[in-house]
Amino acid sequence: MTTVSALTIAGGRDQHLKNVIRGFAEQTHRIDELIIGVMQNSDYTDLPETDFPIRQIRMSGPDLCMAAARNAVADAARGDVLVFVDVDCIPAPDFVQTYVNRMQGRIGLFMGEVQYLPAGGTDGGLDFDHFATVSVKHSDRQGPPAKGIAPCEDYRCFWSLNFAMHRGCWQKGPRFDERFTGYGGEDTDFGRALSEAGTPIWWIAGGRVFHQYHPHCMPPVHHMESVMRNADLFALKWGHRTMEHWLYAFQLMGLIRNDPDGLVVLRQPNQADFDLCKQQSDMPYANTRRVIDHLQARGDWTVERTRQVESAQAAMLMPAAE
Repeated sequence: MTTVSALTIAGGRDQHLKNVIRGFAEQTHRIDELIIGVMQNSDYTDLPETDFPIRQIRMSGPDLCMAAARNAVADAARGDVLVFVDVDCIPAPDFVQTYVNRMQGRIGLFMGEVQYLPAGGTDGGLDFDHFATVSVKHSDRQGPPAKGIAPCEDYRCFWSLNFAMHRGCWQKGPRFDERFTGYGGEDTDFGRALSEAGTPIWWIAGGRVFHQYHPHCMPPVHHMESVMRNADLFALKWGHRTMEHWLYAFQLMGLIRNDPDGLVVLRQPNQADFDLCKQQSDMPYANTRRVIDHLQARGDWTVERTRQVESAQAAMLMPAAE
């Protein structure tokens, strides 16, 4: 039987983590271990009882480094298959079994489905029928096929929220670049590194997680400067920036300017900026497109408008590509 290591990284979010553990306890294919990359000063306590061991790896350092935490938990894993979920994502009961089935006979990185729960979605405990009824897909993210498995042709679609790899593929392939600290960029960089190495990226039907509601800002104005720093780090590696949609939104908000010599901070975000970007209780997820609509006083995403916005966002890739 295929052995499986479940991996997550966490700082705070105690109740979210407990729900993730409960989700793994209900798998039709039992996991062999759960490893938590702990990004806080002390280990988690009072975790749910399970029939699989839970290991905690304490991360150190002054900067939030999700890349280092993911590398650490993956390096420590002992299973044949490594399944990664974010701490706010509850795996459906067939999550592990679906990954094991889809990955058989294939190499590469595999990405499953993500459904977003509304506020209060978990108040009744882990009711997966209820989750399936009330959850929604993200309107702006590409997703898996209706059935089976399909290649992902664009590395920029990689998102570490929910993915899996064979341990041997992880050990031979690229790692998350630990120079990306704070928020943003490390996922796209990892996807690009996989693409450059010739490692396939796959979408799979199933492998579903339910994203637990928590207020969030999008674009992430609370991490504006680390987004800028990491976008320029990406440019040093690959010749152009990334996260251009966030940078474009920051520009529309009057926070930054894209000068010939690089990005310039015009002012720090204020309360009005946070209020604009903050996810409201009636939103299952935060959405940068909503903010761009508001700032441009338009909501008609015609083909021509989409092209105009994409062109404006692409300008934020420069001047690193010049």
